Amino acid sequence: MNELSAGSVLDGFLIGRSLYSGAMARIYEVSYADGRPAPFPMVMKVPRMTLSDGGENITGFEVEHQMMQMLSGPHVPRFVAAGDIREVPYIVMEHLEGRTLEKWSEESLADLTMAQRVERIAHIGAQLADAIHSLHQQNACHLDLKPANVILLDSGSIVLLDFGLSYHGDYPDLLAEEFRHAVGSPAYMSPEQVVGTRGDPRSDLFAIGVMLYEMVCGVLPFGAPSTKGGLRQRLWMAPTPPRARNHIIPDWLQEIILTCLEPQADMRYPSAAHLAFDLRNPKQVGITGRGRSTESLSPWEHFRRWIRAIGLHYEPSPLPRERIQEAPLIMVGLPSRNAKDTALWGLRLAANRALGNRPGARIAVVMVLRPSETSYTKRDQSETAMYRSYLARMKAWANGLKLDSQQITFHVLESDDVAGALLQYAEQNKVTLIILGAATQGLRVQRFVATIPIRVAMYAPCTVTLVREDIPFQKLAQDSSEVRAVAARVLQETL
Repeated sequence: MNELSAGSVLDGFLIGRSLYSGAMARIYEVSYADGRPAPFPMVMKVPRMTLSDGGENITGFEVEHQMMQMLSGPHVPRFVAAGDIREVPYIVMEHLEGRTLEKWSEESLADLTMAQRVERIAHIGAQLADAIHSLHQQNACHLDLKPANVILLDSGSIVLLDFGLSYHGDYPDLLAEEFRHAVGSPAYMSPEQVVGTRGDPRSDLFAIGVMLYEMVCGVLPFGAPSTKGGLRQRLWMAPTPPRARNHIIPDWLQEIILTCLEPQADMRYPSAAHLAFDLRNPKQVGITGRGRSTESLSPWEHFRRWIRAIGLHYEPSPLPRERIQEAPLIMVGLPSRNAKDTALWGLRLAANRALGNRPGARIAVVMVLRPSETSYTKRDQSETAMYRSYLARMKAWANGLKLDSQQITFHVLESDDVAGALLQYAEQNKVTLIILGAATQGLRVQRFVATIPIRVAMYAPCTVTLVREDIPFQKLAQDSSEVRAVAARVLQETL
């Protein structure tokens, strides 16, 4: 399509100034030609479709044309209208003012200390993971994540752009049908994309890992390969550990980054929500040799990885929505007072049922400490003592869980508003399921009083299970003595 001129009219839209002209498309400011006010600033994206342009331009625009009409939420531009691809192709969408992640990194990280840089990067990384999780919940993968496609708004939120290479589980994959070679940005492309496998949401997590590495270290983990052979090295090459470049980088951040960059998707985070959780809770990150390493792999180890990669076969992934359902983030709220053994037992049974046979599940055990429960004068009621006591009680309760490969973490929240603290935690960490007991709030259930579990159930952003179980008393008595013994041991270890 030829370049549009300012002042011309197309399908009721008045063309304004050109904002961008690239290899794939041109972008113009637009308004309604009849003078009516728009609900928000708008832009028109028009593909380049000359004889010299590749087929990826046309197919990619058709994919974006489809995706923009399907996606919604705060992390994508709002869709306005689209032209007929067979006649005059264009997309009109919301115009968002902000900085690309690339520009933000250049302007905001340069003069910071490493500690300050790590804090900023972890914050931005968690927000980016939230945005990607929102996409995956809509059964879509971005598959072309890079700093230029991530916009940081003045409000602090993140919006994703450019869905021309994306995948939606509810529609045919046009790019897979048209092209047999890898499509994407080479520096950020996952190993499975290199061999032509599309639709795995963990490919987006690999791209986030590349961006985190780049922001922390100032260089790309795998360089910017321009050949097919260079791209295939992604299947076996391990990046230099960030701590080998700068030993001040914390081990928890290296653990997160290198987990995202694992060549096999099954070894990465099972969902973007799990990645965001670790970035927001660095003290809960389990550190392995991967996080502690300060040396690059030896040539011999790289050769062994190359041998393994020869026979590596990437299976087609389940749909994005199905993939994240296999890796729920479960929050169990334990009562802070007036806890009955029957209630604790019922919560444990419910948690075991929720974990089921989901190896990717993650469970967060939470208790809320009210400031009014602490004392500055009584040593056994100091904030530190109460925190340790709560931690010991949570670990004792978790002793009866049937954990296989599932991760478990423990969190003490401080608030006088127990229900509000639980809801905020669930919203911030993209919790899939909340499990609470009727005794959590320590109040009698009354007809006209919205108790804490009821308030959580009313306003929760996810499914809530309220547990009231009848427990066999013989088994309960046996379990209670075991739990009390474990609680005493754990409390002694934390003191």
